[in-house]
Amino acid sequence: MTQATSPFRSQLREAVREARAAGQAPPPKSIPAAPYPAKPAPTRPARRTVVRLWLPLTPLWIILSPFAILAAPLLLLAPQTRGVRPFRAVFAIGAALFALSGAVVDVDTPDALVRIRIY
Repeated sequence: MTQATSPFRSQLREAVREARAAGQAPPPKSIPAAPYPAKPAPTRPARRTVVRLWLPLTPLWIILSPFAILAAPLLLLAPQTRGVRPFRAVFAIGAALFALSGAVVDVDTPDALVRIRIY
């Protein structure tokens, strides 16, 4: 017991003894107030939802690439795509999807953790 808390503890013990002897709770003013407000008791953190997803872009691209290559010449007929080379666009999108292979995307919020693994 340190010297700073010694008087407080002795007054507290004395108040408890008086209350037990009288058979009633001690009055609120018998215990000196702390110099700072007491902190509330820590609450138990809420359970977070964890979601893990696998997004198979590489196999999906391999399955759908023949359709994209067959549809590329039809883009030449659309007036909005003048100046865009359709085959080059198809292969650029494919290269971007292959480059994403192995990426892990984490979305972390206080309520949930979402992890997306791209392969």
